[in-house]
Amino acid sequence: MTDLLPGIALRHVETDRLRTALLTDGRTDGEVVVLVHGNVSSSLFWQQTLLHLPAGFRGIAPDLRGFGDSETRPVDATRGLRDLSDDLAALLDTLGTGPAHLVGWSMGGGVVMQLLLDRPDLVASLGLVNPVSPYGFGGTKGADGELASPDAAGSGGGGANSEFVAAIEAGDMGDRSQNSPRNVMSAFYVADGFRSPLEDVFVASMLTTKLGPDNYPGDSVPSDNWPGFAPGARGILNTMAPQHHDVSGIVDLDTKPPILWVRGTKDAIVSDASLFDLATLGQMGAIPGWPGDEVAPPQPMVTQTRAVLDAYAAAGGSYVEVALDAGHSPLIEKPEEFYAALADHLRG
Repeated sequence: MTDLLPGIALRHVETDRLRTALLTDGRTDGEVVVLVHGNVSSSLFWQQTLLHLPAGFRGIAPDLRGFGDSETRPVDATRGLRDLSDDLAALLDTLGTGPAHLVGWSMGGGVVMQLLLDRPDLVASLGLVNPVSPYGFGGTKGADGELASPDAAGSGGGGANSEFVAAIEAGDMGDRSQNSPRNVMSAFYVADGFRSPLEDVFVASMLTTKLGPDNYPGDSVPSDNWPGFAPGARGILNTMAPQHHDVSGIVDLDTKPPILWVRGTKDAIVSDASLFDLATLGQMGAIPGWPGDEVAPPQPMVTQTRAVLDAYAAAGGSYVEVALDAGHSPLIEKPEEFYAALADHLRG
């Protein structure tokens, strides 16, 4: 792989679930830190973090199924993010890591929270970086994740931008189309016009996303509720539909590892007014027929995460919130501040 930084190595591990690609930092000793990427990306976004882990820790960054160099297999969205978290558990079991420090960015935050629910024996601590809400992405209202409609209309695979999907399929590395991966990253993954010297690597990472109804974006079904579609049962976007994904049960775990929550205050993807939430776009007039705040309000994603983490702390756990002046990707926008927060968390 030509996109690897000096000091980063790629390896493949066969588990009983799939062949998983992962990046390592070359260290052989220390506590294991597992860095889990988000949607439409891969482990390539984590390279700089791998190289800046503090002494006493060693990192691995796997590619989730259907991303990067890992094997492509169908995603059963009715299991929420469990296909991905079970893959991760199989990888850690195969590697024999024991309890590891799990750090998940965006969708990866949902993956590591699901793993905490299902396999707490593998989790020494949790890091959440602009994570998807504990109640999924879209289709809910209020701090407790109440469904806005019985079928969670407006969330899931039907919400993908078809021009963006076509640009991924075409391998578009350019910036001529507003919906090219490069321009989507510049407009939404980061804030304030941030440009990285590794931008080409990140765009290449986005283009590894495998497409189709079983992967990205997934399928959808018609709905009588606005905006006319509801989540299907297949593919990545439907894994985060609220009827499939709910990890608020971490509050009830007997053992509660410490949690670090890092968020960018200018995040346009995961926020209380997400520009990827169709309810927000309807409120703005960008999607016709919006039925109003009583029926389809924007999902308060950050408020929902804070409510669950507050309940987690009240039930005997602990968390630290770090708000950075960044967009959706503080790991690349504010690296020094992010590394410092992560190091403090890991050293505990």
